[in-house]
Amino acid sequence: MQCDLCNWVTIMVQEKPPATPAPETIYVEDLRISCDGGGGALGHPVVWYSLEDGEAECGYCDRKFIYRRKEDASH
Repeated sequence: MQCDLCNWVTIMVQEKPPATPAPETIYVEDLRISCDGGGGALGHPVVWYSLEDGEAECGYCDRKFIYRRKEDASH
């Protein structure tokens, strides 16, 4: 017969952890952008990124910034 603790451990191991939401993707029309996490006091320090390669990912909050030319944004 298994103890209650053993049963609890077995159940906890079998349960899947909650899914982590996908990082936010933001389309921008500028080649130089800043990110502060968007959380006000709960955000992170302001960091700047260059989108010369077309995209960048924030090292703090994992937001992904994708450059879209102004002409492409209207379509």
